[in-house]
Amino acid sequence: MDVENFAIISTSNEEPSIDRKPQWIRVKLPTGKKYTELRNVVDRYNLHTICTSGSCPNMGECWGEGTATFMILGNICTRSCGFCGVKTGRPDSLDWEEPEKVARSIKLMGIKHAVLTSVDRDDLKDMGSIIWAETVRAVRRMNPQTTMETLIPDFQGVERNLNRLLQAAPEIISHNMETVRRLTREVRIQAKYDRSLQVLKFLKENGANRTKSGIMLGLGETEEEVIETLHDLKEAKVDIVTIGQYLQPTKQHLPVKKFITPEQFNKYKEIGMEIGFRHVESGALVRSSYRAQKHLL
Repeated sequence: MDVENFAIISTSNEEPSIDRKPQWIRVKLPTGKKYTELRNVVDRYNLHTICTSGSCPNMGECWGEGTATFMILGNICTRSCGFCGVKTGRPDSLDWEEPEKVARSIKLMGIKHAVLTSVDRDDLKDMGSIIWAETVRAVRRMNPQTTMETLIPDFQGVERNLNRLLQAAPEIISHNMETVRRLTREVRIQAKYDRSLQVLKFLKENGANRTKSGIMLGLGETEEEVIETLHDLKEAKVDIVTIGQYLQPTKQHLPVKKFITPEQFNKYKEIGMEIGFRHVESGALVRSSYRAQKHLL
């Protein structure tokens, strides 16, 4: 699954080391009337969003534009990816009322564009795809003006599970590659690089309006490998790409090998646009949901 991991701003003027966050990684303090209104609603009704639980630095900007991210299928993942801060283990039983709960939360918050994500549920025969589809339908019934992006697991590449999402027809279906081919086994232990590409291609070729994927940098990849991954995503007919900096959730997770400079992020954005993607978001604090509502344009 996609994880939002962030860092505190460094106040040093020295060149950043691996143990010191660089100046360009800044936590933005959320401000604005819309943010304050949504914050009050979230606190009053004890609503759960990735935005708040992950202390996202983009929260003020996204909430100000009416976008928020919700996680479904619990908070325990069946996979143990080296980059991910979500707890791994045996998940709790399903909450079949969750689709309606999420839909009500979106209505209470007045969200214009909702991003839905989830843990991996390899313990389930349908891998969670039924609740995924029901959640999209519930949100649409209760919030007919709200658009949606679904950031989904790979569902082990099983087409009937992917088809459930296609039939629910969210405006954007997203699945993250996370890293380059060489590092996939280390970074996404139970995932497969080519399977993720096949999932993205299947979605686009079978009716997805727009597809999207994201990668993290700073795990030891080379520029050539990043560019190769961008070409692979284009070959898989992906429309939108996000590129951000990996930040280590805890000392037990994979270490940061390098902090990518703003200039390099800009270079990748230019390369991605030249390759032909509809949108490329590239920057240290870019995450999958960053400027998500703009990807509908």
